Amino acid sequence: MNLTESEALFLKGVEAADRGNWLSALVCFEKASHGGAGPACHSYLAACIAKERGQYKKAIMLCGEALEKDPENPVHYLNLGRIFLFQGNRKEALKTFREGLKYGTEKRIIDELEKLGKRQKPLISLLARSNPVNKYLGIIMKKLKLR
Repeated sequence: MNLTESEALFLKGVEAADRGNWLSALVCFEKASHGGAGPACHSYLAACIAKERGQYKKAIMLCGEALEKDPENPVHYLNLGRIFLFQGNRKEALKTFREGLKYGTEKRIIDELEKLGKRQKPLISLLARSNPVNKYLGIIMKKLKLR
């Protein structure tokens, strides 16, 4: 099976992104997008733009367009979640990753969720998680490796 140049660049970009080589992936996806690439390429391109250039609004918009064209592809949710992580928005990233798992088991989403880890219960359950007593007691316990 012969791949077009655009498809070959896309696959090379996916491999680079999975290795964490975002700059190389950005170059591949930019070249592939000129060849009439589909929503998956635009989704990955969005994640690369967010990581390498810090253009979060543009990246979210580009990934949103990919989601509109192909709403049941978990890869788009993976990339959108990554964009939120690059932006420092952990809460929105978790929500997006979980939404993506509704459309299929994507190992990379599961890996991202495992990297983020689970939140433990507050030390003093009668107090809110955001209460300073719970917050700082949790930080101290973690530093002392008692939790």
